[in-house]
Amino acid sequence: MPRPLIGITTYVEESTRYGVWDLPTSLVPTGYHQLVQAAGGAAVLLPPDEPGSAAEVLSRVDGLVVAGGPDVDPVYYGAARDPRTGAPATVRDQWELALINAALEADVPVLGICRGMQALNVALGGTLIQHIDGHVDTPGVMSRHPVRPVPGTRYADLVPEEAQVPTYHHQAVERLGRGLVVSAHALDGTVEAIELPDPARWVLGLQWHPEQDEDTRVMASLIEAAAVRSAVPVA
Repeated sequence: MPRPLIGITTYVEESTRYGVWDLPTSLVPTGYHQLVQAAGGAAVLLPPDEPGSAAEVLSRVDGLVVAGGPDVDPVYYGAARDPRTGAPATVRDQWELALINAALEADVPVLGICRGMQALNVALGGTLIQHIDGHVDTPGVMSRHPVRPVPGTRYADLVPEEAQVPTYHHQAVERLGRGLVVSAHALDGTVEAIELPDPARWVLGLQWHPEQDEDTRVMASLIEAAAVRSAVPVA
């Protein structure tokens, strides 16, 4: 039987060198599709498209992963730009916010990772803290720190223990978006996971990078929800 098909959003880089080529590229680190595959799904990349086509694209997949990447433009949550906020990624912002809204409308299971969690919060009307210290030690190198689940949440049901997670971010959730609840914190109080508490809908965001780890529990739950929605049994 076919595995549930999980769409993964991509980075968009103006210049990427590979072999003899230096070209604009849509890409995603291999950890994303490897995590989907390790958890029992099949992966397909969703590079930016016209925002109006988001619903049509989502009709072809069973679940959505919104990948990490650059800062969400503060224009989308009504804030002035902090000097430490990265340059706008307008094409990606427009596409991913459209995908998230279409997924919520169609009850497609959604997992937001790092930037993806922040985009989920913004899509639902939330805001972001544009800079925090202590969650990046060395540029280009993942740190690890403990996160604590909030009892009674979906995330806590999946990962009930305090877990050491790979992390790399300088922004965080401030005001929660509509309907969202916090499902994990860092020891300093930073929001590390958010979700919609409706048990009939699978919508979860993680501030850390599970694709850089070996724990498949969250991704396996997404794939199980995708299989149920599409009536595709998981092997």
